[in-house]
Amino acid sequence: MGGECTFQSSQPVNRYLQCHELVLYKYRNHAKNLLVIVIIDFRIRLPRLYSTLSALTSLDCVTTTGPSQPYGQQHLNEPLLDHREGQLFLTEAFKVILEEVLCKGIDVNEKVCEWREPEELATLLDLELREYGEQQHQLLQRVRDVAKYSVKTNHPRFFNQLFAGVDYHALTGRFLTEALNTSQYTYEVAPVFVLMEDEVLSKLRSLVGWAQGDGIFCPGGTMSNMYAMNLARYRAFPEVKLKGQWALPRLAVFTSQESHYSVMKAAAFQGIGTENVFKVNVDDRGCMITDDLSEKIELAKSQGAVPFLVHATSGTTVQGAFDPLEPIADICDRQGLWMHVDSSVLAQHMTLTPECNYVNMFVIRADSVTWNPHKMMLTGLQCSAVLLKDTTDLLKRCHSADATYLFQQDKFYDMSLDTGDKSIQCGRKVDCLKLWLMWKAVGSQGLEERVDRAFAHTRYLVEEMMKREGFQLIGKPEFVNVCFWFIPPSLRGKENSPDYQDRLSKVAPVIKERMIKQGTMMVGYQPLGGRVNFFRMIVISPQLSYQDMTFFLDEIERLGNNL
Repeated sequence: MGGECTFQSSQPVNRYLQCHELVLYKYRNHAKNLLVIVIIDFRIRLPRLYSTLSALTSLDCVTTTGPSQPYGQQHLNEPLLDHREGQLFLTEAFKVILEEVLCKGIDVNEKVCEWREPEELATLLDLELREYGEQQHQLLQRVRDVAKYSVKTNHPRFFNQLFAGVDYHALTGRFLTEALNTSQYTYEVAPVFVLMEDEVLSKLRSLVGWAQGDGIFCPGGTMSNMYAMNLARYRAFPEVKLKGQWALPRLAVFTSQESHYSVMKAAAFQGIGTENVFKVNVDDRGCMITDDLSEKIELAKSQGAVPFLVHATSGTTVQGAFDPLEPIADICDRQGLWMHVDSSVLAQHMTLTPECNYVNMFVIRADSVTWNPHKMMLTGLQCSAVLLKDTTDLLKRCHSADATYLFQQDKFYDMSLDTGDKSIQCGRKVDCLKLWLMWKAVGSQGLEERVDRAFAHTRYLVEEMMKREGFQLIGKPEFVNVCFWFIPPSLRGKENSPDYQDRLSKVAPVIKERMIKQGTMMVGYQPLGGRVNFFRMIVISPQLSYQDMTFFLDEIERLGNNL
């Protein structure tokens, strides 16, 4: 076993029982009529004196020297981890998760968040990592604390992001994904998920309108947009893979002023440069003005740049605006440009509800599409795919590195099932299972019903908002983004005052602070263009009711009326 245990009286200690990491010794002190039980726990390298089995209460002092081998080397013929103990902990931790996150977390009578200032929160969580591990009851308390002080994004009154709510079938898929812990790169280590991903991607492409094509699940919409930019550049200049950016001319990307910031990140990350992203003007609704797109393309050419990509958006992040895809597609066809559509908040529903279909019917003309089921479809973070019309294996040709330890050419199965070389990653998380299991559970009709419900609640909210004094819409919503100012009584009728805009800009931040510290709800705000801070209410969770919409309006009034 290693390690030596002696008593102060120097009498010998006889080993009584050995049980993996625990070694139990017994010692009888005849002079004091004591039976002493000593358990040495090599997991923490400290002896534990449990009790005497005698009526007497005094114990001899015990001195120990720890194990002669470092932790983990005492039983090389035994597993290091105790699976029974681990599974017991997992069972108890899951009870905490079920109660604190999935029961309390969806209860409107519970807080959306339990706000603490950073210094206090760090102290409460005891974040320091130490040399020795903790007991199971301490770890379970850690689980409770994490759940207690985290924002409950499943809560019906969490309106802060473009994701909210919980689907239990998708959540089951997420649990199963974590438990199986495999990587989505070869058929040999992920046979189920290679076939499943292919089926799910095929279904998504069919909703776009493509009978064939390609695609891959990515770690978020930002990465999906980055893939599209990289593919567009590779198609235009395939030599970039070997020779790099220095061998290319100055390139130009075009996107609207209200597109997602990932376009700028992608341009910086891929060496294209943010100054070579030409921002196209938008109308009052936030939609790209195609006449200005044509002008910006000509401007780039006059500066010696080579246009190669137009990044359009169906459902912008703030206003939920839709770029006019048909005229954009016409321009791309004439100019020979790659057309990408970032429809991460909506494209998944284009054929599931007529209300979405009219703005997306021309997405079929795009070369690539970003799709985020973790948003309106409630798949859970993260679940994003980039879909391609291409059938020439462009995705693999652009990203492959032919790692021989993974992609051996003499395997006993069809090598086309090893899809890992399509990705810029090596290890890739399985993101298809949660979407597949949810889709199996509710079907396309169930997804359509969720979309219809979100639009119905959005219409109700807007109608009620227009009946109340103090709520001023930025514009009529095209999607589930409801953008508005709340005008407190002190500012009503003072629109022409010189300090009106400055005072109005301070309203949303104060109301946001109050709601978070009280934990009643969460909703985002932002400035945009020449507009000062306004609220962006996202109506997306299928858990919502008309009562929640009414509560939202009442709560904004309660929190802001005295400003």
